[in-house]
Amino acid sequence: MRKNDMLEQWDRENFFHPSTHLADFARGDMPARVISGGKGSHITDRDGNRLLDGFAGLYCVNVGYGRTEIAEAIAAQAHELAYYHAYVGHGTEVSITLAKMILDRAPANMSKVYFGLGGSDANETNAKLLWYYNNILGRPEKKKIISRWRGYHGSGLITGSMTGLQAFHQKFDLPLPQVLHTVAPYYYRRDDLDMSEADFVAHCATELEALIEREGPDTIAGFIGEPVLGTGGIVPPPTGYWEAIQKVLKKNDILLIADEVVTGFGRLGSMFGSDHYGMEPDIITIAKGLTSAYAPLSGSIISEKMWKVLEQGTDENGPIGHGWTYSAHPIGAAAGVANLKLIDELNLIANNADTGPYLRQRLAEELGNHTHVGDIRGEGMLAAVELVQDRDSRTFFDAGDGIGGKVAAAMLKRGVIARAMPQGDILGLAPPFCLTRDEADQIATTMRDALIEVLG
Repeated sequence: MRKNDMLEQWDRENFFHPSTHLADFARGDMPARVISGGKGSHITDRDGNRLLDGFAGLYCVNVGYGRTEIAEAIAAQAHELAYYHAYVGHGTEVSITLAKMILDRAPANMSKVYFGLGGSDANETNAKLLWYYNNILGRPEKKKIISRWRGYHGSGLITGSMTGLQAFHQKFDLPLPQVLHTVAPYYYRRDDLDMSEADFVAHCATELEALIEREGPDTIAGFIGEPVLGTGGIVPPPTGYWEAIQKVLKKNDILLIADEVVTGFGRLGSMFGSDHYGMEPDIITIAKGLTSAYAPLSGSIISEKMWKVLEQGTDENGPIGHGWTYSAHPIGAAAGVANLKLIDELNLIANNADTGPYLRQRLAEELGNHTHVGDIRGEGMLAAVELVQDRDSRTFFDAGDGIGGKVAAAMLKRGVIARAMPQGDILGLAPPFCLTRDEADQIATTMRDALIEVLG
C-alpha cells in the first residue's frame, strides 16, 4: 500500500475531525487531504499540490508558513525548559516577557494577561471572570451575557452558546439560558432596503436596549462581540456602530468583551480591532494571531477596572479558583514572542493596510459585474464575496445547492483556498499578512474563473 493510501485509511479509521460531515468522511464521500508542508502564503499536500492559502489556515497563520525564526525559538525553549506551570505565582522568563509585549501593544486601560490555549477556552475564562466580578461586587443576579447572531466565540458549552450560528447549537441543547442574542450589524442584510446606514446603527442600538430592558439591566453582566464578524460572514460594522453600542452598555453598567481572536495583532491594519473602531473593552480575547498558530496559545487581556475587583476577591476569598495545566505554556509563549517580533520587523501590519484593500479592489474588478455577486466587503486583510440568486432582491440560493462550497471547490481545483462560510453562500478570505499583490491578483482571477464555472 502506498504511504498516502495508508495515511488516508488511518485517517478515516481513527481521526475525529472537527466541523466535518462524519458519515461522509467515513464513507469516503469527501476527500482526506493530508497537508505536508508550507512556505509563505502556500501549503503543499501529500500529492504534491501547491495551494495558495487564502484563509491562512483558519485566519491564523498570520506571518505565513515556514518561518524558521519561530521554529528555532520553539526548539530552543523546548531544550531549555519545555514546561513549568503558572500556578501560585510561578512563571517562566518567556511567558513573563510575552505578557509584557502584549500589554505594550494593547489599549492603555489593559492591565494583565491570563493565558490559555485557544479562543474557546479564553472566552470560557472571560465568562467565569464576569460572574466572579459581579459576585465580588455583591451583584449575584448580574450574570447573563449578550452576543450577536452570526457571532463566533467558540464551540464549548458557554462559548458555543455565545456563538450565534445555528450549526453550533443544533442537537447540542444550546444556547444555555444565561446567553442572549441580539441583531447582527449586517447592513447588507437589513430588512428595510431604504434604511440608511445611520438609521441601521440606531436600529441595532435600539434592539440591544430593548433586550436589556426586557431582561433587566441588573441581570446582564457582559456583551461580547468581534470587532468584525468573522465566521458569520466577514461583516465589518457600519460606521458608528461600536460608538452606539458602547453608549448602551455604559448606561446599563454592562462590561464589554472584544473578541479579537481573529482581529488581534494586526489583521485589520491596526494592532487591535479595538483601536481600529474606537472600542473601550473591559476584556480582550486573543488567540490565533498571538502565535500565528505555530503553537497553541490564547489569552484574556483584563482591564485595570476589572483587575482591581479580582484582587479584592482574593483578599476576601483566597486564591482565585481558575486555571489550566497548560496556561502560559513556555513553548507557546516562545512562539508568541518570536511571532510578535516578526510582525514588527517585517512591517506586516502596514502590508495588511495596503495589500488588503488592493485584494478587495481586484475582487471588485473581476467579480463586481457578475449577476450573482451581491456584496464584496472586508477590512484590512479580510474580505468576503457574498453570492446571491438575484442582486436586486438579495435572494439567497437554496441552501441545499451548496453554491458557496461548489465555488470554493472550483477554486481549490485551480490551486487557491477560500472558505465557504457556514451560513449563506459567502466566500471568505483571510490571507497571511505576507500576501503579495501578485498573489492577490491570483486569488481574484481564480475566484472569477471558479464563479464562471459554477454559475456561468
